Amino acid sequence: MIKVTLKDGKIMEFEKGTKISDIAMKISPALYKKALGAKLNGKDAELMTEVNEDCSLEILTFEDEGGKWTLRHTASHILAQAVKRVYPNVKLAIGPAIDTGFYYDFDADFTFTPEMLETLEKEVGKIIKEDLKLERFELPREEAIKFMKEKNEPYKVELIEDLPKDAIISFYKQGDFVDLCAGPHVPSTGKVKAIKLLSVAGAYWRGDEKNKMLQRIYGTAFTKKSELDAYLNMLEEAKKRDHRKLGKELDLFSIHEEGPGFPFFHPKGMVVRNELEGFWREKHTEAGYDEIRTPIILNEALWHQSGHWDHYKENMYFTKIDGEDYAIKPMNCPGSILVYKSSLHSYREFPLRLAELGLVHRHELSGALHGLMRVRCFTQDDAHIFMTKDQIKDEILNVIKLIDDFYKTFGFEYFVELSTRPEDSMGSDEDWEAATNGLKEALDAAKLPYKINEGDGAFYGPKIDFHLKDCIGRTWQCGTIQLDFQMPERFDLTYVGPDGEKHRPVMVHRVVFGSIERFIGILIEQFAGAFPTWLAPVQVRVMNITDAQKDYVAAIAKTLKSKKIRVEIDDRNEKIGYKIREAQLQKIPYMIIVGDKEMNENKISLRTRKGGDLGAMSLDEFISKITEEIENRVIE
Repeated sequence: MIKVTLKDGKIMEFEKGTKISDIAMKISPALYKKALGAKLNGKDAELMTEVNEDCSLEILTFEDEGGKWTLRHTASHILAQAVKRVYPNVKLAIGPAIDTGFYYDFDADFTFTPEMLETLEKEVGKIIKEDLKLERFELPREEAIKFMKEKNEPYKVELIEDLPKDAIISFYKQGDFVDLCAGPHVPSTGKVKAIKLLSVAGAYWRGDEKNKMLQRIYGTAFTKKSELDAYLNMLEEAKKRDHRKLGKELDLFSIHEEGPGFPFFHPKGMVVRNELEGFWREKHTEAGYDEIRTPIILNEALWHQSGHWDHYKENMYFTKIDGEDYAIKPMNCPGSILVYKSSLHSYREFPLRLAELGLVHRHELSGALHGLMRVRCFTQDDAHIFMTKDQIKDEILNVIKLIDDFYKTFGFEYFVELSTRPEDSMGSDEDWEAATNGLKEALDAAKLPYKINEGDGAFYGPKIDFHLKDCIGRTWQCGTIQLDFQMPERFDLTYVGPDGEKHRPVMVHRVVFGSIERFIGILIEQFAGAFPTWLAPVQVRVMNITDAQKDYVAAIAKTLKSKKIRVEIDDRNEKIGYKIREAQLQKIPYMIIVGDKEMNENKISLRTRKGGDLGAMSLDEFISKITEEIENRVIE
């Protein structure tokens, strides 16, 4: 008998060789029905796997990320099988699961059309109904190469040839279809209840611009049709909220061929940006931060010293000055470190909080660029905090509270991940363990539930990531807190302790917005362009019914401007209904309408952008109302 320790700590005994699916059935028939995969001793495993020794076991369902990925990975194989059935001459490349579903890359001598996707979707449905078992088998490298050559799959051959000579290559068979794959998969195609093929895009083979352009079919998959329908409704809502479309309609920003990935902010976009930066400065001053500014170009030697050269140079831009090599900064931390090093420091100054709205540049492939969400230059709302080891817990708690205050202001819910040491990292095991434990202790003290994201930390330290959830259910990674023992060592940072001796400080890197550009994109979509009044580029539009009220309109606008309220005048010779509709399309929070009656009574008629008529009131009443709304940063 073998002992199996479950996620809740319960220990059960089973015969050696028992399949994980049978263990799931013993735990609960309901769990068995929902099960998609497993974690066996912390590693991905399939329900078909036999357990032959004492172990820890977690059964994964669609509610678990691992369960989602296993199901969607199988969905990509179903798509590939459908393509080979309908278009046998198409060549297969790769087909992984992704956060929102899956994709598969194909080499075809034709272009996939929406009508073709519909045909493929029908074939996908047939494969699901056939409930084909997924069976894993392995071949030695040379046999695997021969096998794929016989199937005339050159991309699979190339993938195998890149593997070590002694590698054992795994394949998965479902019916008459076989694909090169490491797994994991669900037991059969029938487990994938609902698949939708969404779009087609170009993708270079292996992400290299020098290689052939393939066609990438994107799709998504769920265990229930109702879940798929809800997701598709969310996508439709997301289209309406697309920040690129709204950014153009509301004249907030633009991106030009002369600078792909480099956004241009227009006057109205700058209002939003400046309000966010003003809010950021206000909150950071209250929290005891000092603001700095560092150059965007620094010499190459600095980036060797920081470790970015070894771990990040593929994402950096370079230039020459006076015959010497320089780099455009992809991160702000080395600049902040140089500020720290410019003077001696005592433990009495700690924690020392240096904040910076720093412009950084990172190379992104052109195909990855997406409005404000994925750009090549952006402003990080950075801060670097220098402290002693015994201050770690309290300071991380302070940062968590600050981030929480920020997100609540915008009405965001969020969840937290703790990302641990990646393969490409620097520093000792002891330092990494101490840093990771420091973050865990702070999260536990804050009573914040969190998930472990194995291997996704920064190359210099573990991190806490904050994922915002918007009003239509999407998540966005924004805030992060990174604990770093490496940079202080590399730059020989010191402080004078109470004993009069020099000691090494601990460094924390953190952002709240993450990228201001990206955060603006998120806010545009969160509010569908209808910013809360305090953020709105134009807060009030004043309109007349006839020319007789023009002077009264001008006087109202002047008074509002004197109260620092952002106001526009619409005194065009147009019908008032037309003016109101246009103001609503521009998503202006308040409209003041004045005719002879309002002018004679020295009042205003007030409407909201949602169509609400608030009736007649004095201008002073309105100023009091909107001022309170702005000062309290009210979210509608």
